[in-house]
Amino acid sequence: MALADSASGLSNGGDADSPFPEIIELNVGGQVYLTRHKTLISVPDSLLWQMFNQKTPKELSRDSKGRYFLDRDGFLFRYILDYLRDLNLVLPDYFPEKCRLKREADFFQLQDLSKRLSPKVSKENSISEEISQSDPEEVGFLGGAGGSTASLEPTRFVSTMTSTHARSQSLESRKSGYITVGYRGSYTIGRDAQADAKFRRVARITVCGKTSLAKEVFGDTLNESRDPDRPPERYTSRYYLKFNFLEQAFEKLSEVGFRMVACSSTGTCAYASNDPSEDKIWTSYTEYVFCRD
Repeated sequence: MALADSASGLSNGGDADSPFPEIIELNVGGQVYLTRHKTLISVPDSLLWQMFNQKTPKELSRDSKGRYFLDRDGFLFRYILDYLRDLNLVLPDYFPEKCRLKREADFFQLQDLSKRLSPKVSKENSISEEISQSDPEEVGFLGGAGGSTASLEPTRFVSTMTSTHARSQSLESRKSGYITVGYRGSYTIGRDAQADAKFRRVARITVCGKTSLAKEVFGDTLNESRDPDRPPERYTSRYYLKFNFLEQAFEKLSEVGFRMVACSSTGTCAYASNDPSEDKIWTSYTEYVFCRD
């Protein structure tokens, strides 16, 4: 008879000798995933294979709801899981997280996936590297009689290209544009407005604008889980911040040259109960528009 493990998945309709259910429920960094047991053990000697093939359920960490817990990047784990299903790597266009995904592949001991994510050196780059590291006498010979002068030219060329690239990167990172920061907050006013409680409680700070600008300003503090894989030149209104302090968001915008150009707010009032003498609860939605010329 199939065993059941209601805390972590459905009944075990797979291998009768396995203590794990057929369907496994995972909590990876706060993101919940459901997958088959055979998917997790599809790559022998990987970390997940060791966890779900060599250990028992009691040996693995679980969250408060009984799901198997992995303290890793929950967003990137979706690509790890996709790879385990058919051992193919398919990434979206403009995928900016290859280095971080490689780190996850290394952690889960997926050697083939890690190799696929390793940066490839193009033929042109290898040729340039050979020239820049070649013997000065050979460079001088290629330049003619003025061997010593010619040997300095590659260094000048590399230095010029490096500075030009740095300037272009600087200009690229300082693109003009708009970013809108919004939040829905609430606060309670006591009787006769003599006291306040939970003043300006901010549930979540949203970020709207071009993807590349939002990532430049907020970096790792930007939560992209509601709109992943968005190309850098596209716009989004579904990002939000991992912190709840407006002033922190304003400082980050100011540090990279943004200034506030507009602000709007709406609010409503309601009583906490049917008794008009009780505290009033105000809720509001506010947006701040920032611009960089």
